[in-house]
Amino acid sequence: MKYYRPLVTSAFFVVSSLLSLGSQAEVRSVFVQSTLDYNAILITEVDVVFVYSEDALAMIPDTKSAWYGNKRQLLESSSESIDVVNLFIPQGFDSSMLSLPERRGEALKVFVFGQHDVSTRAPIDISAMENVQVEINQFGIVVTPRN
Repeated sequence: MKYYRPLVTSAFFVVSSLLSLGSQAEVRSVFVQSTLDYNAILITEVDVVFVYSEDALAMIPDTKSAWYGNKRQLLESSSESIDVVNLFIPQGFDSSMLSLPERRGEALKVFVFGQHDVSTRAPIDISAMENVQVEINQFGIVVTPRN
């Protein structure tokens, strides 16, 4: 029995390492596009939020208005645990791929917040998507996988 203990311990560490790898975000690229009328006068702010710790994850607000209302304080208190890629998009604008943080592969979760959504809109979790398209249209923010 004592010969199996090192084998079981090794197997446990391999399995737990594999499980922890699966819990990290997969986001590699984010493309943002506005399909709003070119004649409208509207600029939308979009935040792509990379969260690296469980403590910071627990502090992410559950609505758009809470995010934008507390964003500055949250970033000041969690500057090492959160990266935000921020973009202001005029109507009819196509962006190239956003410049994402170098450590994006270490993120536990990645969320999108957009000011063009209703105030009670929850953050959009894009952690499981590799290539992401964020579209701003007359109904709000639509996030889909991008081929």
